[in-house]
Amino acid sequence: MDVLEASGAGSGAGSGAGSGSGWCGSCGNRSDWEEWEDQSLFTDTELAVLTTLCVPLLLLGLLGNALTILVVWRRPQMRSTTYLYLSSMAISDILILLLMPLDLYKLWRFRPWLLGDAVCKLSMFVGECCTFSSILHMTALGAERYLAVCFPLRARLLVTRGRVRALIAGLWGVAMLSAGPVFALVGVEQFEGGASECRCTQYALTSGLLKAMLWLSNLYFICPLTILSLLYGLIARRLHLRAHTHRDKTHRQTLRMMVVIVLVFILCWLPFHVSRTLFSVSDSSDQLYYISQYFNLVSLVLFYVSAAVNPLLYNIMSARYRANVLAMLRLTVGSTDELRHRARTSPLTASHSSTHF
Repeated sequence: MDVLEASGAGSGAGSGAGSGSGWCGSCGNRSDWEEWEDQSLFTDTELAVLTTLCVPLLLLGLLGNALTILVVWRRPQMRSTTYLYLSSMAISDILILLLMPLDLYKLWRFRPWLLGDAVCKLSMFVGECCTFSSILHMTALGAERYLAVCFPLRARLLVTRGRVRALIAGLWGVAMLSAGPVFALVGVEQFEGGASECRCTQYALTSGLLKAMLWLSNLYFICPLTILSLLYGLIARRLHLRAHTHRDKTHRQTLRMMVVIVLVFILCWLPFHVSRTLFSVSDSSDQLYYISQYFNLVSLVLFYVSAAVNPLLYNIMSARYRANVLAMLRLTVGSTDELRHRARTSPLTASHSSTHF
């Protein structure tokens, strides 16, 4: 899960309440933070409900995003620049979903941390990097749609599959660099009695690194959404003003799909930013602390909804996507049946069968 996602952990079986899948929930300026972390906040029932909600998202998300990647790379009709972005976002979503079992483990029992410092740092880094990458991909795709609609001739020259692939690699590079400070931000901290926990480090608290990463996360949320709102507004205005053509109909369908994806992203991430804001001021209020932790449980579910829902949106809103997925599945099933038929009827198989029996 995203390293900023603060999931206050704790079960009735003896877990504490201050640490979760991200560092924000286990870092704060409370003078009594260790006392708070020894308290139980969430019950076993609450965590069982959370787990029940998350596991289907894991299965559906992995299946849907894997289908998206396969259909883009196996169907030539789907190798447009738009779907290159979407397949790269699907890779990001798969990596995020693969972190879910670790997140759930940390919610149920985060002390002692038994998986080592490398797993602690790497899991936080991957979640943060994939989140940044998805936001950058949506922004780049919005800019490409703007060029395609408002400056079609220039777009034909500038937007090629080779350049888009290079840009996608660059977006991943920027996301990795942006998430790099996570390696200094989190780690395994030791406590009295030999207990260990994967959490925000004391260095991050005292050096100002925590505040810097909070600002960076806010910028990664606010700036791209501002840019996308402007770009999609300009696209909608251009399509509204000019005469309707078949190409414009295609642009409108793509625009609707991208706007829905962005809106879902906002809905899934807004509770997280609200919870983090509450947590940042919760050192002065016990009530705000509890409210922020329950916001974090909602944020955890919505985080994985965001990673799992995009293939469903493509399937609902894009006839082209639906048709190619069905064609790919039919082709795969047909090829499998043909191979089985050949295996049953081939002389080699018959000879082998008779000798075997």
